[in-house]
Amino acid sequence: MSGKPKKSGIDWVDPDDAPEWTEDMFERAEFAVGGKVLRPATGTVRGPGRPRAEKPKMQVSVRLDQDVLAGLRNTGPGWQNRMNEALREWLSRSQATLKR
Repeated sequence: MSGKPKKSGIDWVDPDDAPEWTEDMFERAEFAVGGKVLRPATGTVRGPGRPRAEKPKMQVSVRLDQDVLAGLRNTGPGWQNRMNEALREWLSRSQATLKR
């Protein structure tokens, strides 16, 4: 028989294996009664995470030639940031040319 086997479902986790909640976890947790939130959560157990960017990047869909995309990816991790910088440089040069 060919093809992928079907997934057997979610692995069961024994609730007794869950870590004990600390006072900090209780203080930061959402408090709700009957589906109504009385106190929203004030954070996560994992920590504060990455700070919000002043100017967050936007996700877009762009169609590129296969060889261009392969060349960018072959430059290694960070290729999207380098592509962003190259486009920024090009935009700066072309705006300077248009102002003349």
